[in-house]
Amino acid sequence: MKILVVDDDINQIRLVRERFTKQGHEVLEAINGEEGLEVALVEKPEVILLDVMMPVMNGWELCKYLRNKREFDDVAIIMLTAIGPNLNEMTSPLYGADDYVDKPFLFSELEEKMQKAVNARKRK
Repeated sequence: MKILVVDDDINQIRLVRERFTKQGHEVLEAINGEEGLEVALVEKPEVILLDVMMPVMNGWELCKYLRNKREFDDVAIIMLTAIGPNLNEMTSPLYGADDYVDKPFLFSELEEKMQKAVNARKRK
């Protein structure tokens, strides 16, 4: 899979990149929402992992923008944040995210939610 990680935490990006490149996935990176949008438009990833709190354009804004573009209907979007499960549960669906994972997270949980979201998007 082609996975885009959008996070202003370089260490978080590094951890995700190392894990998924070892599994054979292509990992793209962006450090803010605006850069993430540019990469998404050019590269058309299958999965986007979005932090919420970022400079320039936050993850919710980016998610909402992408969900309003038909060419991203088949792209799975997972919010990957430390804002707390209650806020994530309420806001992620409002902006069009397929799911969310709270930081710190287990890769097994992230991988399960990514696969579930990808499968659901393919069925639509």
